[in-house]
Amino acid sequence: MTSEMGGPVREAGSEVRRSRGDRQREAIVTAVRDLLQERSLADLSVSAISERAGIARSGFYFYFDSKYAVLAVILAEAMEELQALTHDFAPREPDEPLAEFARRMVGSAATVYASNDPVMRACTLAQNTDGQIRELLNNFQDAVIAKIVGLVQQDPTARPVSDDLFALVRMLTAATSMTLSRDSAFVGRGHDPARAVDALERLWQSGLWGGPKAGPPHA
Repeated sequence: MTSEMGGPVREAGSEVRRSRGDRQREAIVTAVRDLLQERSLADLSVSAISERAGIARSGFYFYFDSKYAVLAVILAEAMEELQALTHDFAPREPDEPLAEFARRMVGSAATVYASNDPVMRACTLAQNTDGQIRELLNNFQDAVIAKIVGLVQQDPTARPVSDDLFALVRMLTAATSMTLSRDSAFVGRGHDPARAVDALERLWQSGLWGGPKAGPPHA
């Protein structure tokens, strides 16, 4: 077999191995998403994930160090989705009403939570008892907060109710996370979640544009 013939054969073989690896890696991610509909994060084991994905336990560790590494991948994908939906957190257009802008931002977050449920909900509810989950979510939320703070700072019409913009956005982001995770403390028991989302949109609008107007400069 000549080297000219051998080259394509090796390339094809590499492509087959890479495709198989991609399928197995995706099977693991899908297994985590499926299992979290049936059990809590605390009850999610590598053995259960491997069995659901149809691979050996050793195969799991070829792609991921732990179940937390899988969750990190899912959260990273969620962040990419949120950036795409918000056009990389595009600032408010001059003719865009505040209510529409708030609805766009909260609506984008709601879409991301819905498409990644139950992972986002499970992570949000487990963060108070699981340090590694809390670290993953903190990293995710820190990235979101930094984007939103930059967005507000670009808007000359913004009137935050607090001088500490980072603290304000962090509070609003936390309320958004718990509301979209349908935590009963935020949405109530047996209540329509849409009511809480509507209040959330108004909270963002009031928090970032409802503050006092800047007074005249001091002499």
